[in-house]
Amino acid sequence: VLLGATAGIDDDEARRERRAADDRLAGRIEEIGTERFVDEWLGQPLFADLPDDAACRAERLENSAEGLARSLRATGTGTQVPLWDRLTELTMPVLAMAGERDQKFRAEAARIVAATGTNAETVVVPDAGHAAHLERPEAFVALLRGWLARHGL
Repeated sequence: VLLGATAGIDDDEARRERRAADDRLAGRIEEIGTERFVDEWLGQPLFADLPDDAACRAERLENSAEGLARSLRATGTGTQVPLWDRLTELTMPVLAMAGERDQKFRAEAARIVAATGTNAETVVVPDAGHAAHLERPEAFVALLRGWLARHGL
C-alpha cells in the first residue's frame, strides 16, 4: 500500500536538481532549527488542508535539526535510485493511493499502477490533499479496508 508515493525521479538532470534542492533545504534546517522549519514545512500549500490536530506538530518537533538534515541528504527523493523499471517484479496486490486534490501524486499513483501491471490499482481519497490519511482518516481507512477485504488481506 502506497500513499502519496513515487518510484523515484527517472530523469538524471531532474534527480540532480532535486538532490541539490534537498541539500539546500537540509542546510536551511540546520540554519533555522527544527521549530521554525516545522512551521514552514506545515505552512506549505501541500498541507493547507491539514487540520492542526492532525499535523503532528509536537511529534515533528521531537526531531533534531541535525537528524532531519541528515535524513534529507541521505534519503531524499534526489538520492533515491528510480525503481520504475522494477515495478513489474511486484507480484503481490499493490494499492497506490493519493488524495483527490494532490494532483502530482495522483499522477504518480496512476503511473505506478501502469508500470506495475494488473495486480495494481489506484484509489483516490475524496476531498483530501497530500496527507490524505491525516486529513480524511475515516475515508482513508474505509478505502483501505475495502481493498484489503477484496484481496483477503
